[in-house]
Amino acid sequence: MTSPHQPLTVCLPIDDRRRAMDFYRDAFGFEPVGPLADDGVPEPLQFSVAAGVTLMLIPRGGFGWVIDPRPAAPTGQSECLLSLTVDTVAEVDRLAERTRAAGGEVTSPPQRQDWGYIAVCADVDGHLWQIIAL
Repeated sequence: MTSPHQPLTVCLPIDDRRRAMDFYRDAFGFEPVGPLADDGVPEPLQFSVAAGVTLMLIPRGGFGWVIDPRPAAPTGQSECLLSLTVDTVAEVDRLAERTRAAGGEVTSPPQRQDWGYIAVCADVDGHLWQIIAL
């Protein structure tokens, strides 16, 4: 079934554009897309994650302006859990290790659950990602 609302862009608030870009490239292998700004980081900072799905990282001040009057959650407070499905258990283990090496945190180490083999990791701004092999 095709959604009538394509494409989908997931927007997350960040504190540091370069640090966030480096994390997503180094931890998950996402490559940023778009023209580079003077700081060498694409503006807007976005990644094509899958067909029809884009991840956009917005500096916290700008993010707060967009969602005003509601406040943005403080750094490290999670509003949602993003899920990244991979093909193998080994890839879950590898991405958890890459997350740690890129400055993120493995909040729940790789383990077998009833619904798959998962790890839960936090990016450098505290956003949670479930990495799962079904």
